Amino acid sequence: MKHSRREVGRWRMLHQSVRRRRWFEGQSRRNLRIYALRKADAYQRRSSILFAQHAEWS
Repeated sequence: MKHSRREVGRWRMLHQSVRRRRWFEGQSRRNLRIYALRKADAYQRRSSILFAQHAEWS
C-alpha cells in the first residue's frame, strides 16, 4: 500500500521521536549505573579511611 508523502513524513517524525526517547532512557540508565558505582566507591574509600584512623588510635 502506497502512502502519501505527507503520511510518510509524519510517520518518520513520530518514529524518530520515539527512537530518541528510547535512546535517552538508555543513556540515563547507563549514567545512573555509573553514578551508583562511583558513589559506592566513594563510600568504600571513606569507610576504609575511617577504619585506618580507628586502627591507629587503638
